Formats: sequence, C-alpha cells, structure tokens
Amino acid sequence: MNETPAQQWPELPLDEWQETLQTLHLWTQIVGKVKVRYAAPQNHWWHVTLLVSSRGLTTGPIPYEKITFQVDFDFIDHELVITTSDGRDARLALESKSVAVFYQEFLALVEGLEIDISINPIPSELPDPIPFPDDTIHASYDPEYAYRCFLILSSTDCVFRAFQADYLGKRSPVGFFWGAFDLAVTRFSGRLAPQHPGGVPGLPDHVVREAYSHEVSSAGWWPGDARFPEPAYFSYTYPEPQGFSSAAIEPAGAFYSDTLYEWVLPYSVVRQSADPEGTLLAFLRTTYAAGATLGNWDREALER
Repeated sequence: MNETPAQQWPELPLDEWQETLQTLHLWTQIVGKVKVRYAAPQNHWWHVTLLVSSRGLTTGPIPYEKITFQVDFDFIDHELVITTSDGRDARLALESKSVAVFYQEFLALVEGLEIDISINPIPSELPDPIPFPDDTIHASYDPEYAYRCFLILSSTDCVFRAFQADYLGKRSPVGFFWGAFDLAVTRFSGRLAPQHPGGVPGLPDHVVREAYSHEVSSAGWWPGDARFPEPAYFSYTYPEPQGFSSAAIEPAGAFYSDTLYEWVLPYSVVRQSADPEGTLLAFLRTTYAAGATLGNWDREALER
C-alpha cells in the first residue's frame, strides 16, 4: 500500500525528540568514524558519509583484510546490524542506553566478528565533546521519532537524487554527514575556491579546506538546533556571490539567514505543501540557479 504524504513527510518537532536526537547523533558518529579509519579516501571527504538505505542508514561495504563488512542502522526493526561478505552477521538492539554502553557493545560486536577496529573516541563538530567511553549522559532512544527521522531522510534522499540527475558537472553523492547530522548534496563549478579560513568548531582546518577547495553550491536537510529550533532545508554557495542573499528564491517561506549565511526553507513548508517533492525541488533549483548565475558558473556546459 502506498504511503500518504503525511507518512512520507511526518512531523518531527525538535523539542519532542531532542534527547533522542542527541543520543542518535553520537551513535552515528561512532559508526561513521569506522569509515574515516577504513574506507578508501575520496575527494571532499565523501568516503566518510553514511548513506540512506531502505531501512535506515548504512556504511555500505567497508574493506577489511580479505573481506568487506557493512554496518546498518535499521530504524524499522530498531537494530544495529553488522554483516560480512563471508556470510556472518551480528546485531544489537537500538533502545535507550548510554553512548558509553553503545560504544562498548559496538566494539564487542565487531570483535566477535574477528574485526579489529580502532577509532578516534572524541565526537566531532560538537562543543565540549565527551569521549564516547565516558558519556553516560546521552541515553535516550524513542523508536517512533527515530523512524520519523528515517522517513524524512528517505523522502529527501529521493528528491536530492532527482535534483542531481540533470547536472553534468562534478557532483557529490547524496550523503549523511554524521558530524553535523545532516543529509547533503553538492554541485561544483569546476573552479578552485579561495582557501577556506577554517575555524569550524570540532573540525581540523585541513578537513574544512579539503571540503571547500573548489567552488560549490550545496544543499541539505537537518533536524534543527539551538540556532534554528525546527527541521529545515538549507542551501548556500561558496564563495557566496554578491546579491545571493537577496535573490528571488522559491517557494514562499524560504528566507536568507544572516546568522547561518545560507538560504533556509522550514521543513514545515515542504511537509504541508500539496506537492512536497515539487516544493523542495523548487527550492533546490532556484537557490542553485541564483548562486551559479551570480557566481558566473558556465551553466551551459554544466547542465543537461
């Protein structure tokens, strides 16, 4: 049976699941750091992202000695599942437990599969991070809200993929960046960008400078934070061309944030639209077009 738009684009009030979000954010960082350590490097750190799957989030295959292994967050059965290319698997329940407990359970799980991993235990991109083995504070997991978040990621992933389909230039895969807990997609002009000044909290400058070594138009979704306490879509161009903040952007409800330095579209606008996919595509296309036109990108060569 086909899902209704309300099921595909459910409500996700930040204040109702913030504790679960904080815990889940840290769990995804633990798994994501395995990709930092073992996945083959790709430009702009694309190799570290998680991917949206039909049941949640996945690392995809990770090479290890003579096998590959894969780690999946299953937000339908609420399990973390590790599978190997030689037919073995291991599981642990996603339920309310501290980050410290999850970390130890995860390490025990991979050890039981004879996979010896070593990751940086310090969370990324967070103020005053608590090392994973010491974090007994974040310990909430509400399966209903985890599932709602997955549905939004799944629906958004489909729209982002459709958006990328008509671009001939260099473009990123749709990736879940666990450092910031956002799903993002990026287009490139093909030209070098001025060196990024760095200074991003929780990220070494060389990481940021590799990510922004070339001109980009980037868009994504994130569940909100203290700066904007509700889920939203965002879009920015780096370097930002003059006039970008006052461009004509669709749909109504989108606005330029002078604190975030990007265009923002509240998720509620998409969710309540009669055509959520079309509404989101309009935001993606008009913000890209504004940045690319004002930035003098060679759009004729870059677009299908």
